Amino acid sequence: MIQRLMRSSLVHMAFGFLAMGGWALFANRAHGWEQAWAPALAQGTVSALLTGVIKRALEAMDGRVPGLGAFVVPPLVTASGVLATLFTVHSLIGTPELAATIAFPWSLSTLYAFIYNAALVRARRNAP
Repeated sequence: MIQRLMRSSLVHMAFGFLAMGGWALFANRAHGWEQAWAPALAQGTVSALLTGVIKRALEAMDGRVPGLGAFVVPPLVTASGVLATLFTVHSLIGTPELAATIAFPWSLSTLYAFIYNAALVRARRNAP
C-alpha cells in the first residue's frame, strides 16, 4: 500500500502543491496573509503540474545528448523552463517577494532534475 502511494503521481503532485505552496505563503507572509495567498495557490498549482512535466521531459530527452552533455543538458533545459514559468506566473499575479518565492522551488526542482537525469543516464549506460 505505501509503495503504491509513493509511486503515485497524484501523491507527488499533492506533496508538491502543499510543500511549495506553503513555502510561497511563508515567503510572502510579511505582506499580510491577503497578499500571500495568491502566490501560495499559484506556486502550489505550478509545482504540482511541473512535477510531472519535469519527469516526462527528462525521460524524453534521455539518450538524445551524447557524451558528458547527457548529464548536464537535459536538467539545464528543464531548469530554464521551470524558471521561466515561475517568473512569468509570479510576475503576472504580482507576487510581492518574487525572488524569495521562486528561489526554493526552482532550486529544489533543479536538484531533482540533475539527480533523476543522472539516474536515467547511468541506467541506460549500464543496460545490457
